Amino acid sequence: MNNWIELLQDFKNKKKPVALVTVTKILGSAPCKVASKMIVTPQKEIYGTIGGGKLEFQVIDEAVRAIRENKILECTYTLGPEFEQCCGGKVELIIEPMNQSPELYLFGAGHIGVAICEVLKDTPFAITLLDTREDWRETIEIDQTVTYSAIPFDLYKQTINWGPNCYVVILTHDHKLDFEITALALHEQTKYIGLIGSKTKKNKFNNLLINELNFKPGISPVHCPIGLDLGGNSPKEIAISVASELLKVYYGK
Repeated sequence: MNNWIELLQDFKNKKKPVALVTVTKILGSAPCKVASKMIVTPQKEIYGTIGGGKLEFQVIDEAVRAIRENKILECTYTLGPEFEQCCGGKVELIIEPMNQSPELYLFGAGHIGVAICEVLKDTPFAITLLDTREDWRETIEIDQTVTYSAIPFDLYKQTINWGPNCYVVILTHDHKLDFEITALALHEQTKYIGLIGSKTKKNKFNNLLINELNFKPGISPVHCPIGLDLGGNSPKEIAISVASELLKVYYGK
């Protein structure tokens, strides 16, 4: 597969998760060569080959697992009866999941939203800060690595990159907008949804979700109150507690 760099770049541009399989070592006879590569999608589509047969089918399954767990895998296979081969060689390979960076969408560019951007700078999160208020961008200072968006709520559904790497934090200036974003996020695929608010707000949203939207789980999938209970009520302290919870979820701790 000579065009693997171009293929990987195309998948990256489309933000589609894939796994790159590379043969790193061969001992004895094997139906592939060192540096043979294969790209695998979550749907088990393949580009390139590592020799075909049962070995390739098993590696495809492992590649899908690597994508799902977002973990690099190193594998060794002996080519014997298990793979319906008699060459007896050994194949070592590495499976690298790609395009799995966590994407954090912060809805609300108030004091806490801006502080979260600052606290999470230089972490794995790609941050998008969204606020629907007109000309609000000129009132805040954020790092150049943060993407700012002023698109209206009506465009959120088709512009947010929903999926297993999507993290949502809701802390806008408007409780009605908070509810609309919460309801939208609950009906899309996400890794994490966090909502800032009091117990009264949580109970109100829970009742609305169950009784008006017929969403039986209610508010239960949402982290509310948001953040780890570290103490402190200043925007910076709340931002640290939210960032800590996000990192805890990301690293699976």
